[in-house]
Amino acid sequence: MSNLKLELKEKIIEQLNLEDVSVDQIADSDPLFGDGLGLDSIDALELIVMLDKDYGIKLADPKQGRKIFESVDTMAAYITVHKP
Repeated sequence: MSNLKLELKEKIIEQLNLEDVSVDQIADSDPLFGDGLGLDSIDALELIVMLDKDYGIKLADPKQGRKIFESVDTMAAYITVHKP
């Protein structure tokens, strides 16, 4: 799963154009929204698109994203369980 977490960090940085952030600056358990990485609702939509495009996971209810996108840890766990 550590490879998946590294891949997610790279994809988050690329997808959201976080030019000032490196993979090393994102801890697996850091919050992605609010005080953590500081992402917003537009970023959440981008992450939903990324899940669909890169992992084949469609979120029927965007409110699910709040729990799934808490951290890289929660994203990796969700992908591991739900990837087709």
